Amino acid sequence: KPAPFDDEADAIYERDHCDYTYKFTLKAAKSGKGPRKVRVYADGIYDLFHQGHARQLMQAKNLFPHVYLIVGVCSDKLTHSKKGKTVMTGDERYEAVRHCRYVDEVVRKAPWELDDCFLNHHKIDFVAHDEIPYMSDSGDDVYAALKARGIFVATQRTEGISTSDLVARIVRDYDIYVRRNLARGYSAKELNVSFLNEKKFRFQNKMEELKDKSKRVMENIGEKRSDMLQKWEEKSRDFIDAFLLLFGRDGRLSHIWSESKGKLMQAFSPPASPRRDGSPTNSEDRAR
Repeated sequence: KPAPFDDEADAIYERDHCDYTYKFTLKAAKSGKGPRKVRVYADGIYDLFHQGHARQLMQAKNLFPHVYLIVGVCSDKLTHSKKGKTVMTGDERYEAVRHCRYVDEVVRKAPWELDDCFLNHHKIDFVAHDEIPYMSDSGDDVYAALKARGIFVATQRTEGISTSDLVARIVRDYDIYVRRNLARGYSAKELNVSFLNEKKFRFQNKMEELKDKSKRVMENIGEKRSDMLQKWEEKSRDFIDAFLLLFGRDGRLSHIWSESKGKLMQAFSPPASPRRDGSPTNSEDRAR
């Protein structure tokens, strides 16, 4: 089942039964010999949840042998004020994160900066994030105090993938995606497309359909041509075999001709009449 939110029964039970009087050092957490799980907190926006997000959470979950991973997700209001508009709503982002296999608990409407009140309430031992500084309103790194206290553990960013990259791909191929969605039944109004652009995109879709249809026709012709040539080769081979079987040196007609030839020779050259002594009579004997 998906990870619970921090205000749900399973998460509350886990938090209430955590002995937060025991404070993990980094060495003790890595040894895996503590009396309880290490409560690690990771946070972010997690818009268009992708493999980079999943890898970050996987790293956080595997920082120590026994980890209970809490993930904070910032609200729409806070995110839009700090980083700009998101593609997904807050509820969509919360749901995406809680269905990640590495997550044990999700905190909705997470703060931009973590104070002691928040850390103590959620009984957080370590905070996991990449080392790139994230600026507060005062211009300081929001994780600076945590790094100074030794409770910040760095994770590695996944190169080549980010939410901004995904948005850039969509913007770059805007026409293709608009045409795709028009073909799938979305209206121009839903896509915020003008009347003229809608007609242009629909015309382009028709041209693409005709191009694909022509390509398929040519491919079918090519396949049929190959089939016809193959069948012709097979038939011609059968014809040659049949011809040789009938007219070849050892063929049926050759045998018939040889037999007929022998019979004709016998017909035109009958055997001589036998003598009284049983030997055949030759022409000289008849002349006498």
